[in-house]
Amino acid sequence: MTNKILRQKDVQKITGLSRSTIYRHINAGTFPTPVKLTERLIGWHSSTISEWMASRPEV
Repeated sequence: MTNKILRQKDVQKITGLSRSTIYRHINAGTFPTPVKLTERLIGWHSSTISEWMASRPEV
């Protein structure tokens, strides 16, 4: 499996979380820290998001 970089919109679709909720979780330390791609662009490794999703309790 390739470890792609996911952009914010992709992460929102995968997790079902809004942009503000993602940032709230990042600030609380309960969401993976993004990787800085450029001065204004961030992303997440797909494996990191997959691991985070797997660690969440099922609702």
